[in-house]
Amino acid sequence: MKKALICGSVAFDTIMVFADRFSNHILPDKIHMLNVSFLVPHLRREYGGCAGNIAYNLRLLGDEGYPMATVGRDFGAYRDWMTETGVPLDYLRVIESEHTAQAFITTDLDDNQITAFHPGAMQHSHANKVADANDIALGIVAPDGREGMVQHAEQFAAAGIPFIFDPGQGLPLFDAQDLSRFLELASWVAVNDYEWQLIQQKTGWSVPDVTARVEALIVTRGAAGSVIYTQDHTLEIPAAKPKAVVDPTGCGDAYRAGLMHGLLRGLDWESTGRIASLMGAIKIEARGTQNHRFTPAQFAQRLEASFAPAPAASKRAAKLN
Repeated sequence: MKKALICGSVAFDTIMVFADRFSNHILPDKIHMLNVSFLVPHLRREYGGCAGNIAYNLRLLGDEGYPMATVGRDFGAYRDWMTETGVPLDYLRVIESEHTAQAFITTDLDDNQITAFHPGAMQHSHANKVADANDIALGIVAPDGREGMVQHAEQFAAAGIPFIFDPGQGLPLFDAQDLSRFLELASWVAVNDYEWQLIQQKTGWSVPDVTARVEALIVTRGAAGSVIYTQDHTLEIPAAKPKAVVDPTGCGDAYRAGLMHGLLRGLDWESTGRIASLMGAIKIEARGTQNHRFTPAQFAQRLEASFAPAPAASKRAAKLN
């Protein structure tokens, strides 16, 4: 079985619910001297981070996805969870002087969020080297420490390993010159529609400018589905319909796991996009980023039920070089 290396963050998400509206307690004319406190009777702690989430979803799909990340001295509970769910621990490095990256998210009744993020051990992501991983067929550079993202892209390219560039929330860290270099090295780029607009603002690039540099540009659009752009085609991928909309956190990571699954298996873009779309729909039905589950048979049944048969195409169209 082909292996994927997932360079990105591993983090704890502490999620709190404020049973009111921030707007009732934050006075616009006093924003310069803000001093507020919110009672949050509901709290939960989830396992997250892009590398952890993608690896979890790849495991559900039956693939071997190895997260490569730096974690802190408090990683124990997350380590136990990964062991329980079958996610490999081979390329996780513990930084004893740091805490594992952590996000503290407070949500109000209007779904507004106030988030504080502590990068912790993630700042040392450049300590990991792609060359330390063996027999890797495919990679992804997902949001992580800035220097780690830069070095891992260079290392994938030097090793001849095709990879997805997924800047995500790390996008503000990079200027036009940085992005140009990433696209020189990457095989594919995956962003959401907001991130794509930000890239356009930073670089002035159009879709043809990007597809001249990479094999495909994948843009997700939430409930509106996604678009896969190549030099020759523009594929509109419909959104799979979820059974319920519970929590969108982590849907992008689930979608990217679907992309990696299709690339690892040599599927065409039409099939790959539909698998990725369904992964996002399944994730949105569960609270947290790693609490959804399914069997291969259940997934195949939902995939068939969610989409009309894809147009006939070579199942090797997106085969890895």
